Amino acid sequence: MAKFRPLFFTVLCITLAFAMSGCGSGQGVSGPGSDSQGLKKIIIAEPVHLIGYLPLYAAEQEGYFKKHGLDVQFMTATGGAHVTAVVSGQAWGVIGGPESNALANQGNPDPIISVVNVVNRANVYLMAKADTGPKSDSPADLKAFLRGKRIAAGRHGGTPNLLMRYLLIQLGLNPDKDVQILEPADATAVVAMVQQGLADVANGAEPQIVDGITKRVWDEPFYKFPSMGDYSYSVVSVKNSTIQKDPETVQQFVDAVVEVLKKMQSDKTFAAKVAKKQFPTLSDQAIQASLDRAYADHLWSTDGMITPQALQRDMDVMITTGIFKGSYTYDGLVDMEFVKKAK
Repeated sequence: MAKFRPLFFTVLCITLAFAMSGCGSGQGVSGPGSDSQGLKKIIIAEPVHLIGYLPLYAAEQEGYFKKHGLDVQFMTATGGAHVTAVVSGQAWGVIGGPESNALANQGNPDPIISVVNVVNRANVYLMAKADTGPKSDSPADLKAFLRGKRIAAGRHGGTPNLLMRYLLIQLGLNPDKDVQILEPADATAVVAMVQQGLADVANGAEPQIVDGITKRVWDEPFYKFPSMGDYSYSVVSVKNSTIQKDPETVQQFVDAVVEVLKKMQSDKTFAAKVAKKQFPTLSDQAIQASLDRAYADHLWSTDGMITPQALQRDMDVMITTGIFKGSYTYDGLVDMEFVKKAK
């Protein structure tokens, strides 16, 4: 799978993301061109390479996108640049939370709209330094344990960071006073931060969880955000102008994703095959542990639908933490017409 690194994402890209109005229709590097096989070429920006995004990798690796006429490549853009990559025209679409789109859409004449669900649970877990951790998962014990801790929570404004702050607020702790929140831009850094004694607690997802367990940096997660239920954690979104000008490509993309989501649910051997290629440094045992967690926690959407309830949970976290101020509507952030038409 072709993969782009985030070196070219500079402050200029961030500035352009909010300054540009009518910043092109997504042609050029991000627009649907054609390769030698007549496939439409598009780029999807991702914030980090995760097990959670496995259905998308499967669609590329196992030919689902090709079957639907697309040549899809992925660009890893950390620090929030995955969203700005779409706004600025570096990418055709983005995999991430619709709450990030809500922030980017403020004052944006060409808003980013979510068209298909992938990860329908809050794919974030809390891990404590090995041989530490709360006495139990009761609110009282969680509050007592977390008070005063250094927590590697991910970049400011990112969903893992927001979920951490949300939990602290629910427990009656002040995120800015009762704990020390560390905010690395690269989600993969949390293992090293705990290992080096820079943090006491980290939040993260697979394969970081199993990596930390294998290295004996931490034990099994002591708190699981997937327990919140349906949550529009990672969806694929495109600019509204893309939907209006090139609905055919959007439909092709959604068709492929919906098809592979069904395959992921019915064939765990298929999922393991994809995971082994995407994460070659993980052992077979680590791959299996990661997949067991994903299936046990019902991580992946079964049909690509983004429900109003799932979006509301997502946005409630944003509003409770004070990151998002203002109003939003389901129709202003989500368009399910392509999922409903998916073959």
